[in-house]
Amino acid sequence: MSRLTLVLAVLVASVPLSVQAHDIYSHLKDASGRSCCNHTDCRPAPYRLTSGNLWMLVDGRWIQVPSDRIQYRALPGDTGETEGGHWCGGAYEPGADDLMTLCAILPPQSGSAE
Repeated sequence: MSRLTLVLAVLVASVPLSVQAHDIYSHLKDASGRSCCNHTDCRPAPYRLTSGNLWMLVDGRWIQVPSDRIQYRALPGDTGETEGGHWCGGAYEPGADDLMTLCAILPPQSGSAE
């Protein structure tokens, strides 16, 4: 193994798994063309559809997601633990309890369930 290959292997191994796993979100854009993700704010999220509303489980609580933030698509690299549900967003203000959804990803087939 060459020295360069060894150095690259060490660098890749030292990147936290959460950052490596976050790569499935790096290409996501909202309706305005802005990135949904800043490398820390997207995650798999269980979801449920009730009476035409989307609810996602984020940080241990169910939040309602605005319909204009929903994208129906498959994410390459999705492990399936949330049946294709993913949430990107954060607090309106640091330390605030209210969460702002930037993008919500649902599997394509769930669009017909609404």
